[in-house]
Amino acid sequence: MAKPDDVDHIVAAWQEQRPDLDVTPLHVLSRLTRVSAQLDNARSQAFRDHNLDSWEFDVLAALRRTGPPFYLSAGTLATQTHVTSGTMTTRVDRLLERGFVTRFPDENDRRGVLVALTTEGQSAVDGALKDLVEREKVALSGLSAQQQDQLADLLRDLLDRL
Repeated sequence: MAKPDDVDHIVAAWQEQRPDLDVTPLHVLSRLTRVSAQLDNARSQAFRDHNLDSWEFDVLAALRRTGPPFYLSAGTLATQTHVTSGTMTTRVDRLLERGFVTRFPDENDRRGVLVALTTEGQSAVDGALKDLVEREKVALSGLSAQQQDQLADLLRDLLDRL
């Protein structure tokens, strides 16, 4: 068994104070919360090192993943990054100011707008992604490839249930 950590102490205290409750989910979910916070910090630092905010990376990454010529409709970007169309308009405006994207009318939809990644945007997102992946490799380095696969499968199942 692994050495007890803070979560074990918290769960033990809750078990003593509230024996009427089954607090065993805290063993998993409290650790996930702590892992998530650590990963958020590492992600944010990788983005800051490339002068990007997390939301900027999210938008640029969505465009970069599409492949050449690296453009999407503003609506698709909003959907992929889980924000409203109004929020996406503001974000695109800010990325335009930074020279990371261009915006042009959608020839197939008179009301639609397409957003395209610029060379500067691609450089920023590629650099941040490289650093992010390196940080995440370090974070997972204590787990074997098989353990990483197993963890990914378990988390996929958990996300599917939620």
